[in-house]
Amino acid sequence: MNGSRVGTQHVSNEPKRSHPMAKLIAIEGIDGSGKGTQARILVDGLRQSGRKVELISFPRYGETFFGRLIGSFLNGEYGTLDQVHPMLVSLLFAGDRLESRPKIEQALATCNVVVLDRYVASNVAHQGAKLSDANRETLCRSIEHVEYTLYGMPRPDQVILLDLRVSVAQILVSKKATRNYTDRTADIQEADGAYLERVRQQYLELAGRESNWSVVECEGTGGLRSVDEIAWDVRQVVDRAVR
Repeated sequence: MNGSRVGTQHVSNEPKRSHPMAKLIAIEGIDGSGKGTQARILVDGLRQSGRKVELISFPRYGETFFGRLIGSFLNGEYGTLDQVHPMLVSLLFAGDRLESRPKIEQALATCNVVVLDRYVASNVAHQGAKLSDANRETLCRSIEHVEYTLYGMPRPDQVILLDLRVSVAQILVSKKATRNYTDRTADIQEADGAYLERVRQQYLELAGRESNWSVVECEGTGGLRSVDEIAWDVRQVVDRAVR
């Protein structure tokens, strides 16, 4: 959403970036696709090349009010996935980012690159996956309106989608260390394979229609690709974006 137009003056709530060279890079993908790992590798590599970089991961479970509520939701404390309307769920995730907006703005003002482990597209994909076609499109536009227009979140320069089959992703989720927001092996989203497949398809649909998206395949002809192979592809995309 680009804001409204009054006369010849463009009106927008989106923040201006103080650092003209700052690039905002978002890494997306279904649960278990390796977003956190790839984000950390990317940040380390960019720092070694002399760039000033900050990594921000969402949700910020223990750091924001809404982040703590998200943890409760994912633990099933508010009901199952189909018992809470996705628009209401989306406001939890959007609120977490709104609380984090000063942190993002500060990073954009002082760094060359800001890497986000999940961002607005994660909200769109996860909540949109819960509704049918017509209602899904309305919901997705509403989420973007809330996050980008009403809350003024900065838009990413580049989004990287780590694509991985759900069956493989769920195996990787089962091997994760204990998370600070749940004692479960898999939260209510991670445990639902059919839901994750719909999320994956929603992500691929977004990648197919947005010009600033790139898809990095996590599997090859020989099966799951190595972390380093995936990281190399991610870095190539980012290097093109930050030139």
